[in-house]
Amino acid sequence: MMKQFAPVEEQWDLISKGVAEILPVEALRERLGESVRTGVPLRVKAGFDPTAPDLHLGHTVLIRKLKHFQDLGHTVIFLIGDATALIGDPTGKSQTRPAMTPEQIEANAATYKEQVFRILDPQRTEVRYNSEWLNGLGFAGMIKLAAKFTVSQMLEREDFHKRFKEEQPISVHELIYPMAQGYDSVALQCDVELGGTDQKFNLMRGRDLQRDAGQRPQSILMVPILEGLDGVQKMSKSLGNAIGIREPAAEMYGKLMSVSDELMWRYWTLLTDRRQSEIDAMWVSVAQGQLHPMQQKKDLARAITADFHGAEAAGHAAEGWAKQFQEGGVRSDAERVRIKVSDVEMKLPDLRVKLSQLEPFPDQHQPRVVLDLKKLLRASGLASSNSDANRHVLAGAGQIEEDGHLIHVPAPILSVKKRGSIDVIPIRLGKKSRILEIEWDL
Repeated sequence: MMKQFAPVEEQWDLISKGVAEILPVEALRERLGESVRTGVPLRVKAGFDPTAPDLHLGHTVLIRKLKHFQDLGHTVIFLIGDATALIGDPTGKSQTRPAMTPEQIEANAATYKEQVFRILDPQRTEVRYNSEWLNGLGFAGMIKLAAKFTVSQMLEREDFHKRFKEEQPISVHELIYPMAQGYDSVALQCDVELGGTDQKFNLMRGRDLQRDAGQRPQSILMVPILEGLDGVQKMSKSLGNAIGIREPAAEMYGKLMSVSDELMWRYWTLLTDRRQSEIDAMWVSVAQGQLHPMQQKKDLARAITADFHGAEAAGHAAEGWAKQFQEGGVRSDAERVRIKVSDVEMKLPDLRVKLSQLEPFPDQHQPRVVLDLKKLLRASGLASSNSDANRHVLAGAGQIEEDGHLIHVPAPILSVKKRGSIDVIPIRLGKKSRILEIEWDL
């Protein structure tokens, strides 16, 4: 029975959402048109080397794009690079990756499948391992494959070229990686291959080898690299700005609520199945003041959390977050940090109030000092660096507790009263909180 597909333009609306580049564009549109006419689904693959046991939301940008093709009725191939993992993808690396053992690769691959099927439909996903064909190439086959490329061609790759110029070592086995990835497309007879923008060189090698093998060269669809919670660097566990897809629902929801209003829209595009036209309409409503950005962020956090933990768990996470961060104050067991006023006060002469010049007053006239919120966030450990603190201040993300409720600090300064030799200020930034013990040492 011939499969029925949506019209090309309707498919294109979802396929092109959030995409950085498609090569060649017309070739992919033509393939989609053929699938509509013939009822034959496209073969769409994305490869993942199981080099780490856990995936984060940055990895799911590619997996979600696979899901879009799957939702449209095409055949998606989740390729586990158990053979190429022995090399390690050199993309973006300034030095050779350490070799992994087959046991490590096997263990990581098992966790990958469990995590990926939180997004893809396991019944409609073709799972393959590239050891199926790469291990069978043998010495003669690998020589034949390598003969199709030149060293100068490999050095056109940006990271290889940079390492060569800086006289950093490039191991010969690393040059094999793009060839092996390209051969995957030949073995699977792919119509489309997905990858990150940093994978362009490798993806193009698949087109070269398919053409050489007499196959129609695949179309390439590249997705952007997702920024982490800091909104600056790419999402990475090593940078501490990642959200793991196996993190508890409450933790995932809380981290998503900590992203900036600006980054929220990028997450809507890259981490959800909403059509771009819907997201654009939400943005306009927020810009015109018809919707509050906080509500849109809550909807985003709930949608993403539900994808990985289910609607019920996402609902509980949302209720817990609201109770902890909106309805009530900072938890009494939060970490306590002792900070000297002199280390965090605003140094501008027109803002400084010297307590030694003031006499005790009734409560409403108690001596005050103006604190630099950036210094306060940094000293308390709520911000990891001065630039991180500055970003949070600009976003108005800081909150302090007053009368049991959290209120936002709208300015980069915080005026505080002196009540004793040491005063306590509960403060929160995103999901992190501290109880500050302010020591009046002026």
